[in-house]
Amino acid sequence: MKPWNLPELAQRLYINEVVMRDGLQIEPVFVPTADKVALIKDLGRTGLHKIEVSSFISPKAVPALRDAEAVFRQIDRVPAVTYTALVLNIRGAERALECNVDEINLVVSASETHNLANTRMTRKQSRQALRGIVEMARGHMAINVSVSTAFGCPMEGYIKPDNVLDIADEFVALGVQGITLCDTTGMANPAQVHALCAGLTQRWPSTELTLHFHNTRGMGLSNVLAGLAAGVSHFDASLAGLGGCPFAPGASGNICTEDLVHMLQSMGYNTGIDLEMLLACSRIIPDFVQHSVPGQVLHAGPWNTRHPVPADFEATRARALDRDIQKK
Repeated sequence: MKPWNLPELAQRLYINEVVMRDGLQIEPVFVPTADKVALIKDLGRTGLHKIEVSSFISPKAVPALRDAEAVFRQIDRVPAVTYTALVLNIRGAERALECNVDEINLVVSASETHNLANTRMTRKQSRQALRGIVEMARGHMAINVSVSTAFGCPMEGYIKPDNVLDIADEFVALGVQGITLCDTTGMANPAQVHALCAGLTQRWPSTELTLHFHNTRGMGLSNVLAGLAAGVSHFDASLAGLGGCPFAPGASGNICTEDLVHMLQSMGYNTGIDLEMLLACSRIIPDFVQHSVPGQVLHAGPWNTRHPVPADFEATRARALDRDIQKK
């Protein structure tokens, strides 16, 4: 198979941070509001493109995010950063509007089974509800539509690309600013990602296309490269690799933000992000959630990390040189 051609290194890539919503939503420990606000402040100064701050859904459904209004009203906003929130219904959109959210993220699944589990609505009902939200929110804030299980469903299996494109095409036609294709449970593979995404930036030239991967089966960063080769330049990721969908069996963490940034910057791409500042943010996550995290660069350090030579290095080298002399 012919290798994919990656874009020129001069191209700017954009990273969206989702740890505050997607990362915390399944954690049993409630992170205090003040801690969330402080972390968002620090994240806003790293160079991230967007930060998904919280979710305006029922506190009973996701108690970890029950302080959405309080968080939004207390955060310091960096002008270059877009602050977003997940919304599932009109009431959620009204709450977002009251909090001056920059962008709302609406969700519908390409899988009927997952959509019912996630929203308690059929896809048809969800799409109708989202059309009402788009009509209500248009002109007040930017709108992104995320298509969940775009690459596979843990209950249904393979998802036909036409199911994904039909949903996305509808909302692009309604004038939303962004479309996100989500690998909700880490079922995608690089060949599948490239096949689905190739040509989509031409199909929706005025729409911001984002890819959202989970690393459930260890293919998350490979899928990013496949999306990059297909022309996508916007990617979601979660600090320290936290995340997972509470309504999708087998879902585990999102791709790790610092691992993604490290990979792209090591290759020479410009993400606009200060990796050291990002790692400083990541180091506090284990204390937040009270368990270890899967992020790898956090543990190993960047590729150019250097360690001291062994204490007996000089003596070992001298003995090796002596052996060379004796052989002569």
